[in-house]
Amino acid sequence: MHSLELTKPDGRRLTLYSSQPIPAGLSAPSPFPEPQHANPHLRWHALRGEWVTYAAYRQNRTYLPPPQYNPLAATVDPAHPTEVPAGEYEIAVFDNRFPALSLEAHSAPALSVPSAPANGHCEVVVFTQDATAALASLALSRIELLLQVWGARTERIGAHGHIRYVLPFENKGAEVGVTLHHPHGQIYAYPFVPPVPARMLAQEREYFLQHGSSLLCDMARSEAADGQRVLYEGEFAIAFVPACARYPYEVWVMPSEPCKDFAALTLPQREDLARALKTVLLKYDGLWDRPFPYLMTWYQAPTDGEPHPETQLHAQLLPPYRTRDRLKYLAGTELGAGMFAMDVLPETTAYDLQQVAVELEDA
Repeated sequence: MHSLELTKPDGRRLTLYSSQPIPAGLSAPSPFPEPQHANPHLRWHALRGEWVTYAAYRQNRTYLPPPQYNPLAATVDPAHPTEVPAGEYEIAVFDNRFPALSLEAHSAPALSVPSAPANGHCEVVVFTQDATAALASLALSRIELLLQVWGARTERIGAHGHIRYVLPFENKGAEVGVTLHHPHGQIYAYPFVPPVPARMLAQEREYFLQHGSSLLCDMARSEAADGQRVLYEGEFAIAFVPACARYPYEVWVMPSEPCKDFAALTLPQREDLARALKTVLLKYDGLWDRPFPYLMTWYQAPTDGEPHPETQLHAQLLPPYRTRDRLKYLAGTELGAGMFAMDVLPETTAYDLQQVAVELEDA
């Protein structure tokens, strides 16, 4: 993997990645000439025992721009500068102009609840310069490179002493709130382990202490043995609808054997994981013959320097659909109580996805 680091006019960093050497002479454009001076802060939610981040300037972030002004567009128009340059590279990563967390955050306000600077980091990951593409349409080699990039960014950001967790994710589709439709995802790096992965890590740790093995790997082996909900099974990776799915058409994608984070992936694991992920995304699009909206979140080990043998790298993909024509929204029991209520069986949604035939051509 080759990379080139550049600096935007407003001071933000841009890193270009490619499987081939990147030609010199590229420059980092920006729609913004001046720095944002982002200064988000945290406030402690005493009843929930968790931090909430506040960044009011995010109200001014780009929202449904006209076609001639897309900050992620591949073509550089001098009248409408973009966030990424045109050139011979494959993936671009740049600092978010409107971050919810910032390494430069300082001087949190004094409040009736504890507060602190929101010292984290937020990045945008552009998967391709083709604004009409989608992650599902990219070549397997590009998805493999993306897995490498996520690993490199995790190591880079996690090297900051106070960063404790790095979370890559993608929101796809207007149904889940996406306002910029160029294929891209984000990376959030937190000064603490956020509540959702913290709870999963606690379960993984308890299971590992009791059984001496990975909870998720054991679950994957059980799913593979059952076969009823498996969507992809290769030599090194697996994708399945979990028997405990909380969302219709929820899918988990992961290496079959223990692997704590992106950087720990072997080449065969990365290649097979790319095949598993693309299979799921193509099945999503083929299910209703349209671009399928989803939230995709990748969970991995904390960046605290500990070995974490209990932790398993995996993705959870959560589409918003309940049925073919009805959106799934969180109800009172889910938002208010945290208990999910499903009216469709995982076996049914797995069967629907299994019927969608896909071809994995690396083109």
